[in-house]
Parts: sequence; C-alpha cells; structure tokens
Amino acid sequence: MSNTAANHFDVAVIGLGPVGSLGALLFAEAGLRVVAIEKDTEVYRLPRAVNLDGEIIRALQPLNLAETVNAMMQPLRADERAGFTDSQRNWLFGGRSVAMGSNGWQPANMFDQPELEGFLHATVQAHPNVTCYLGYELCDFISTDATVTMRAASADEHLNVAASFMLACDGASSPTRKALNIKWRDLGYDQDWLVVDVEMLKSHELPNAVLQICDPDRIHTYVATKDPYRRWEFQLNPGETRAQMLEPQTIHALLDSWAPRDSYRLRRSAVYQFHAAVADSWQAGRVMLAGDAAHQTPPFLGQGMNSGMRDVINLAWKLPLVLNGICTPALLESYQAERNDHANDLVSWAVEMGHLMQHIAATERAQKTGKTPPEMRQTSRKSGYGQGREQPPIRSGVVVVDQVSNEGATGYLLPQPMVQDGSGNTFRFDELLGGGFALIANGPLRSNKASATLMEVLGIAAVDVSTLQILEGKFPEQLNQGEVFLIRPDRLVFGHTDAHLSIDALIAALADALKLSPEHYPPGH
Repeated sequence: MSNTAANHFDVAVIGLGPVGSLGALLFAEAGLRVVAIEKDTEVYRLPRAVNLDGEIIRALQPLNLAETVNAMMQPLRADERAGFTDSQRNWLFGGRSVAMGSNGWQPANMFDQPELEGFLHATVQAHPNVTCYLGYELCDFISTDATVTMRAASADEHLNVAASFMLACDGASSPTRKALNIKWRDLGYDQDWLVVDVEMLKSHELPNAVLQICDPDRIHTYVATKDPYRRWEFQLNPGETRAQMLEPQTIHALLDSWAPRDSYRLRRSAVYQFHAAVADSWQAGRVMLAGDAAHQTPPFLGQGMNSGMRDVINLAWKLPLVLNGICTPALLESYQAERNDHANDLVSWAVEMGHLMQHIAATERAQKTGKTPPEMRQTSRKSGYGQGREQPPIRSGVVVVDQVSNEGATGYLLPQPMVQDGSGNTFRFDELLGGGFALIANGPLRSNKASATLMEVLGIAAVDVSTLQILEGKFPEQLNQGEVFLIRPDRLVFGHTDAHLSIDALIAALADALKLSPEHYPPGH
C-alpha cells in the first residue's frame, strides 16, 4: 500500500523502545493524537537496562499503570546493598536499599527489560489515541515553521505522515540526530566493557547486591538483577579484543570465581564502549531528541533508560500546553534548559563513579607494592547521586531559579508520602493532585482575582494537606512551616512562597515562566 496523502498528528514518536513507548503513552493520555514509527516488529528479547527508578513508577500513577509495572519489579531483598569492594570483594562503602523512597516507591527496582518493554508495547498499541506503524523505518523528514512531514517505509509499502512535532527516541546512533548534524559534547569517558547476562539454573550463593569490584587486575561490576537473572560487566584491559572477550571460554573463566559453570545459562554477552556524552542541541525547530539520542552515560548509576524516561515525562505536559494554545512554542525552549543540566549532572556522576573505581583499584595495586603515592591515600566517597538526594534538581527553565539549592525543595520532586484522610482512606499523596499543576498548602488558600483566573486557565488544583495524616514519608519542612508550594504536572516543585514571594506573585511567576499566550493573561497583567 502506498500512502501519498499525509495524515496529520499532534506528535510523532520515532522509536518504540522503553523511552519512546512511555512518551507515546503519556502524550496519548494527555489527549494528543500520536503516531509511532518503529523499525522492528517485535520487542528485543534480550536484556539491556535492568533498573527502574521509583520516580518513573510514580509517573505511571496518573495512567493507572504504576501497580501493574511495580508487580514486574524484583521485590525488595532484605539484605540488598549497593557499593564498592576491593579485589577480594570485601565491602568498602555504599548503602542499602529501602522499601520506600521519597517518591512513594522503592527507589531502585530490578526488572527484565523484555517483559517491561513487551507490556509497554502492547499498551501503546491498544491506546485509542496512538497509531502504530511497526516494521517501518523513517527514511527522511522535513521540518517547517508549522509542521514536520515524514516519509517511512516497510518491506513492501511507503508511508507519508505529518505531525505538529516529532520526537526522536531512535537510540545512541540516532539517524535523526545525524540528519540534523547535531554533535556530541564528550564528558571524558570511553571504555570498552564486556557485559554478561545469565539465567541461574540452580540454587546459588551469589549476593543480592550491586557491587563495584575495584580489582587492580580487572575492574568489574556485579548486579543482582531480577530473579533468576544476574549480570556482570568487565572492563577490557589493554590489548584485549572484542573477539577474545566474547569467546565462551573467556566468559566462563571470568565467572568461575562467582558460580559453577553448570549453575547458569549464558543469556547474553556483548562488548560495548561505554560513553559519556550529551548532545549539543536537543531541539531543531519542531524536532526534538530524547533518551540515548540526546545523552549517553556509563551504566554505573543505572540511569541511562531512566534519564530518557525523564525526557519524555518533561515533554508530556509541555507539548499539550503548546498544542492547545495555552502557551507559546517558546515554552519548549525550557526542555533542553531543564533536561540538559539534569542529564549532565547524572552523566558526570556516573563518570566520577567510574573514575573512583579506577582510583580505588590503583590504590590497592600501589599498596601491594608498598609505593602508595600521597594523592592516593585519601579516597573520595561520593555517595548516591549527591547531596543525599535521589536525583539532582533542575536548575533553569520553569522553576524559581533563585530558590534552587542543595538544601531546598524547589527544583526537586515533591516527596510523595503515604497518607490517610479524615475518612480513613489510605493512599499515595499524588492521588489528590490530579494530572496537572497544584497549589499545596497546610491550610486554606487565599489569592486574588488575577491568580484565580490563571489557576483556571492552567488547571491548577488547590490541595489542603492540613487534614491528612502522614503514615510514611514526609513533606518538605517549608510546607510544614506554612509556606505554599506550586507543583508542576511532573511533580517537580516550581517554587514556594517565602518572605519575598506571595501566592499571587508565585502564580504570576509560573505564568511568565510558561510563556503563557497573551490572550490568557488576566486584564492588566
């Protein structure tokens, strides 16, 4: 079949991996007409990503998919921990997993990507607002001031479609990024690693942990992924080749000190070059990049896929505001402003972790020879993502920039406690917020007429937490002290009142940051 008449959609998603699938679902749930183009007809059946952040499960709550996805995650193991060891796997430092993080879900969740991706694929294809073209590869596209037209082809037919915006989730080798001639900004980490996934066939004594083994002979990582699977990553030493490392005997020899050869089945082995890079530009007119097409990270923090999912979560509330005429297209300039800094922080922290592993290994080697250089006697122990947070903040864009700090709440996700209302109903706090903006106060809200108009235009819900009992978790201290919080649809804190910022000024600041269309401002603004 040849489709010569362009079908017009609100947004086109190129690539239906986990990032593209989540984006398509979020756009569709926001009421947008979505076309998804994916070159493969089936989900890739081997594992790649293994960790899903609680923040991402939280983002699925408005779609009523959080509990379903959470059921696919590895249940919390009581003895699970993540951190650094020496060459003999003696624990050096790190932390233990917790049952519920600040997002209302376990912070780190092990999963099997084929299972999760298959579920997301099926859900996307069943959504009435999504038109899927599987087995089609994007051939070319033209972006104008008003639309993006695309030509795709399968083995036996051609397809022409158009969309107001196009989002490329087409991977690290993104043809879209290359077509736009967007370059990488290298963050200084290029190392070849062997990744080995196995299925355990017998009972075993492998630890339930994520271990960074700082062995001078070979730095490597062990990950207790979702049962019955396990993963190892081995850095290639100088002179070793991809072909040598992929030989079964080499792989078995590397695993011999971990598990007997008859206790597991090799599921996947591949040599990758771990990169640390961020695209110079994330947007060219009406075409945007997300996921690996926009940023690449070493896997030490388990943040590659999660960062890509944050990209589409960011766009999922901005695109509808622009397409519905509430905000001008200038709002989309905040996409790269917010996501670039955030991704850069995470990639840089992953690089630091890689360098820290090398540093600890070099220190052990030097100590064994009795020639420890002075600069190696002290080891930095940067924990987690830094500043005691699960994620770094956004530092620019739709946020009260002056309030962003390592200690404050602005720019970070609002914690989601488990609460109970006056009727005895127990639920996660986000269930009160709806899917849009929210003003949260510890008592009644008072605002002027202009603010009430803006609240109506932007669909800002007013939520009083004074009648709620917190069962687990907590709210920011400023909220407990009587300040009012303004929350974005992605649950990030836009800002809060303080001695210099009233409720009315806070709401007006949001309207300005969103690039509200002039006709939606109250008279006299």
